[in-house]
Amino acid sequence: MKGYRDLDIYQLAFQLAVEIYILSMKLPNPDKFETGGQIRRSSQTTKDTIVEGYGRKRYKADFIKYLVYSHSSCLESISQAEFLATIHPQTGWEQVAEKLDGLSIKIFNFTNYVETNWKV
Repeated sequence: MKGYRDLDIYQLAFQLAVEIYILSMKLPNPDKFETGGQIRRSSQTTKDTIVEGYGRKRYKADFIKYLVYSHSSCLESISQAEFLATIHPQTGWEQVAEKLDGLSIKIFNFTNYVETNWKV
């Protein structure tokens, strides 16, 4: 592995953050700035904490801690996407929630891998 960009979880988190940004900017006011702003921040935090954790990979406990933060932000994004899917049906948010759920599982599984197999 050459860097964080090689991590599948990072690539998926990055793609979803871009998709969420574009979709959220199409929301009507005030949702664009309230819930839209929250989901933009949490989805970007999901990818950014993967990067920050990877930067600390030499310290296994720190890497795990940041992966847990990333997972938490991903769960927050799922909740917001489900909310948006409910109040704005048939706008793509249900699919975003499903993709985020898949990412959440991958982050969780990667965290377990790091806990049991990561060699410093």
